[in-house]
Amino acid sequence: MRYPEAPRLDLVEELHGHSVADPYRWLEDADDPRTVAWSEAQDALAAEVLSALPHRPAFAARMEQLVHAGAVGLPAWRGGRAFSTRRDPGQEHAVLRVREADGTVRTLVDPMALDPEGTTTLDAWSPSIEGDRLAYQLSTGGDEESRLYVLDVATGEVLDGPIDRCRYSPVAWLPGGEELFYVRRLAPDQVPAGEEQFHRRVWRHRVGAHPDDDVLVHGEGSDPASYFGVHTSRDGRWLVVSRSVGTAPRDDVWLADLAGDSALRELQVGVDAQTSAWVARDGRLWLMSDRGTPRWRLAVADPEDPTTWAPEAWRDVVPEQDGAVLSDVTLVDGPDGGLRVLAVHAVDATDRLSLWAADGSGRLREIPAPGAGSIAGVVSRPEGGTEAWVGYTDYATPPSVLRWDAATPGALEDWERAAVAGAVPELTVVETHATSADGTPVHLFVLSGTGTPDAPRPTVLYGYGGFNVSLTPAYSAQALSWVAAGGVWVVANLRGGSEHGEEWHRAGMRERKQNVFDDFAAAAEHLVAEGWTTHEQLGIFGGSNGGLLVGATLTQRPELAAAVVCSAPLLDMVRYELFGLGRTWNDEYGTAEDPTELGWLLGYSPYHAVREGTAYPAVLVTTFESDTRVDPLHGRKLAAALQHATSSPAPVVLRREVSVGHGARAVSRTVGLAADQLAFLAAHTGLTPREDAARADG
Repeated sequence: MRYPEAPRLDLVEELHGHSVADPYRWLEDADDPRTVAWSEAQDALAAEVLSALPHRPAFAARMEQLVHAGAVGLPAWRGGRAFSTRRDPGQEHAVLRVREADGTVRTLVDPMALDPEGTTTLDAWSPSIEGDRLAYQLSTGGDEESRLYVLDVATGEVLDGPIDRCRYSPVAWLPGGEELFYVRRLAPDQVPAGEEQFHRRVWRHRVGAHPDDDVLVHGEGSDPASYFGVHTSRDGRWLVVSRSVGTAPRDDVWLADLAGDSALRELQVGVDAQTSAWVARDGRLWLMSDRGTPRWRLAVADPEDPTTWAPEAWRDVVPEQDGAVLSDVTLVDGPDGGLRVLAVHAVDATDRLSLWAADGSGRLREIPAPGAGSIAGVVSRPEGGTEAWVGYTDYATPPSVLRWDAATPGALEDWERAAVAGAVPELTVVETHATSADGTPVHLFVLSGTGTPDAPRPTVLYGYGGFNVSLTPAYSAQALSWVAAGGVWVVANLRGGSEHGEEWHRAGMRERKQNVFDDFAAAAEHLVAEGWTTHEQLGIFGGSNGGLLVGATLTQRPELAAAVVCSAPLLDMVRYELFGLGRTWNDEYGTAEDPTELGWLLGYSPYHAVREGTAYPAVLVTTFESDTRVDPLHGRKLAAALQHATSSPAPVVLRREVSVGHGARAVSRTVGLAADQLAFLAAHTGLTPREDAARADG
C-alpha cells in the first residue's frame, strides 16, 4: 500500500542511560499543519480501505439490530420514589426516569431532548435523601467535562447550575435537600499551566448559591492527581471523605461528625490498601476493605469510638472467602426483623449472591442467579425493608434488574427487563484455562454457536488486563454479531484485572506488566492448540489499556495473529504521563522519571518496539479526537511507525472520529465503529458472515 508521507525525525534522547528514538514526535501536536495534512490523508486512506470491506454491510445490519437492545439501570430509592435509567430499542441514549409511589413513570433527563445531535451524555446523577431534588451531570462532544445541575423532581425546574469543572464528581446530599457535598477542580487560573485537569477539592454547596461561595471541606495540599469520594449518612450526621492518588489501589479515608465539631478524623491514611466506609441506618460504621484480605471482606466498627477504627478491632460480617472476591453488598431486613447482608462474590469472573447475618454469625444461604453472568450491583431501600434489587447481565441478556425479597426467600424474579432487539444468535459459552509463561492458569470465556472446537474458525480474542477491571460476562452486540456470522469470540481474564482480587491486579501492574502480555499470548496459543482457530484465522482486539495490550502483543509477537484492532490505545509509554490523564496512571505503569521504572516501560512500549522490515499483521487503529483520557497522539504515532516499518502487504489503517471521546456515545456512532472493526477483522481472518455466504451460494 502507499501510505501518507510521514517524515521521520532524527530525534534521539538520552534518558537515564537509555537512547530513546522518537521519530514521530511532531505527530503529538494535533494543530501542527503537518499533522493536520497527514491526518486528512489517513482519513482518505481509511475511507478507501474500510468502505471496500466486502462484509461491512452485513455486520452493520446485524449490529444495527443487536446494539439497539435496551438497558435498564438499578433503581435508587429515595422517599418512596425510584430513580433509574432506561434505554429502549431505537433510543440513542438512556434517559433518567423517576417512578412515583403510585407506579407512574416520568422522564427527568433525556440527553437527546437536550441535544438532538446526540453528542451530550448523562455522566452521573444523585437524588436527594428525600427524593425531591436531583443532582445530575452532563458533558458534550465526548470531552467528559461534566457540568453539574440540580432540578426539582416534582416540577422539572432546574434550580441550580451549570457548575463547571465537575468531572468525576461524586455528590452526597444532606437532609432537606438544601445542601450537598461535591468535588470540583480549582479554576485554571489557580493552578500551574498544564495541570488544569487536576487539583480537585471537596466542597460544601448550598443549592442556588454561587459556587464561588462554596465552603472548602478538604483537599488543600493534596497531591494534584487526587480523586475524592464523599458519602453522608441518611440522618446527615456522618460525612466520609476518601482520597486516592490517580488510579493507585489505595485509599485514605476520613470520618467527620457533622453533629459535633465536623472535623475530619483519620480512619485510614498512608496505608497500602483500599477501604470503602459508610455509616448505615443501624448506626454502625461499615467497612469493605482489602486491607490484609486481598479478596476483600466486610466488617463493622463504631463511628463514635475511634479505638474501634483500627483493623484489628474491626468485627467481620462477611470474612474473606477462599477463591471468591467480594464486590458489592447491601443491607436488607430479615422476616424476623433482624438485619441481613446481601453480598456479591465473583468466582472465576462469574458472580454469585449470598445472604449473611449482619451480626457476624455467618452465611445464611446461597441465592441462585439466572445463569453464569454478572451482577452489576445490589441495592435496597435506605430506610429499610426486605426487598433488594439486583442488576444482571450475561452474554445474551441486556442489562436488566431483578428483585429479591427476604420475606419470601425464593429465587430472583424479574423487576424490569431490558428489551432485546433483533435475533440473538444461538450461543454457547465454554469456560477453559490457558497456561501462561510462568505456569499461571488464565481463565477464558469462549463464545460460539457450536460449543465445541469441531473445526478451526475465525476467532477474536479480547482482553484488557489492568486497573483492577474485571471482564465478567456482559451483553455485547459486537461479540454476538461475530458469533452470528459463524466466528468464535473469546474473553480472557488476564492478570492486572480484579477477577481474583488485588493480588491478581498487582501481578499485572508496574514491573509485572509483562505478565499481562504473556497471559494474552498464552490464551492465543491455547485456542490454536485446542483446535478453536489457527494463527491465520485469529484476530486480537482491545481498547484503552486493552489497546496497549494488543499493541504490545503485535510488536512482541507479530506472527501470533492475522489481524489487530487497537482502539483508543495507550502506546508511547515513555511520554504517556505528559498528555491527557496520563499522570494519574503512573502507579499502574510506573513513571519515566524514575530510571528503574523507565526500564520497565521501555521493555514493552509498543511505539518503541516497532522494528523495520518486520511482517506485521493487518492493523486497524481507531482514535477519538475528543478523547481527554488517552490522547489520540498514541494512535497517530504507532500508525506512522508501523506503516513505515512493515514488510507485509497487510494494511495498517488509522480510523479517526471527531466529536466523540473515550466514554459514552450515541448508539448510532457505536454501530458505525463496530461495523468497521468487525469487517476489518473478518477480511483478515477469513470470516464470511452467514448472510453473505448464503447470498453467494444462492
